[in-house]
Amino acid sequence: MLVSVSGDDRPGVSSALFDAIADVGAEVLDVEQVVVRGHLTLALLLVPAPGDEARLEAVVTEVAAALGLTARFEAGTGDNAPRRTGRVAVVVLGAPLLASAVSAVTARIAAHGANIDRIRRLSRYPVTTVEFDVSGADVLSLRRELALESSVHGVDIAVAPAGLARRGRRLVVMDVDSTLIQDEVIELLASHAGRAAEVAAVTEAAMRGELDFAESLRQRVAVLEGLPAGVLDEVRAAVRLTPGARTLVRTLKRLGFTVAVVSGGFIEVVGDLARELEIDHARANRLEIVDGRLTGRVVGEIVDRAGKARALRSFAEQEHLPLSRTVAIGDGANDLDMLEVAGLGIAFNAKPVVREQADTAVNVPYLDAVLYLLGITRDEVEEADAADGTPTPAPRISPA
Repeated sequence: MLVSVSGDDRPGVSSALFDAIADVGAEVLDVEQVVVRGHLTLALLLVPAPGDEARLEAVVTEVAAALGLTARFEAGTGDNAPRRTGRVAVVVLGAPLLASAVSAVTARIAAHGANIDRIRRLSRYPVTTVEFDVSGADVLSLRRELALESSVHGVDIAVAPAGLARRGRRLVVMDVDSTLIQDEVIELLASHAGRAAEVAAVTEAAMRGELDFAESLRQRVAVLEGLPAGVLDEVRAAVRLTPGARTLVRTLKRLGFTVAVVSGGFIEVVGDLARELEIDHARANRLEIVDGRLTGRVVGEIVDRAGKARALRSFAEQEHLPLSRTVAIGDGANDLDMLEVAGLGIAFNAKPVVREQADTAVNVPYLDAVLYLLGITRDEVEEADAADGTPTPAPRISPA
């Protein structure tokens, strides 16, 4: 017997119903409950004792009426139909999230031949995020299909394997400049040499993929020749974290994830950031300093596009994690190899060439929105913050 009870939620509903059912006696095969905006739907799959079907219906009806609920009864079966294979999680972020975008996403899923088994909201701010639990889908082809809707409707969409693939420890590797932080460190340094505009133009071209990164880095570092090493401390003090950066790192660490940063910038600044945020691994270029002044050269192998991918592989090996358990986040062309190697590559407010090639993109200015792509809800983040006394930041509302 399938018993469905619905109405306004209140404490004690489940207890009252099961007390009444216990008096009659029945075997419980399945229970499912959901509360949406204070409205309760509770479904019970029961096996009444022979001859007690009518009595069970009468008891449940009486208790439901006393609670202001309605009850419905029908014949049920012992198990739901088996779910199809091809389980994926489709996460949609919007600020705002319009009905037209949701309509387009659900239509694409249906046209793909997949089924939406469950929908839940992950966050209401700083973006609205909805997760669709889907079965019968192919990750790569559905990802390509939904990428079209993402660009048309101005929402961010991530498609990733569901089930056990979505759980467990991961390695998250981030770019630094314009990802973990809002600034480009080389430009901050160049401003001390009066060459900020010149360096910014070269940086922009390199991030678009128009210049070889290693050569462009040498050109930019050359303008720093003669600067006192003390400017590194001034630049470090001027660096601004991206909104949500602390929340992202703090939450990942609580989950037991390993967090790393890899940068085409400079370890003299990146290292301090990593220590402040308790990041596990950091790799970046090292500036040459002689007699307390910058020489305009870097020391050792340059961390370029290929170097970032090597760093991610190295970090994963050190942590004994397969590449499928890695996440990479970046914004520029020199992040492309790293994004491709990772199990999930995320373009964060990235250049067009990066958005086109990454697995998914986040185009809101909040780095902690990455948490939603991993299936972590805003409520879970805030509950964890409250438990250890971390102040919860005021809601950040994106402009429409």
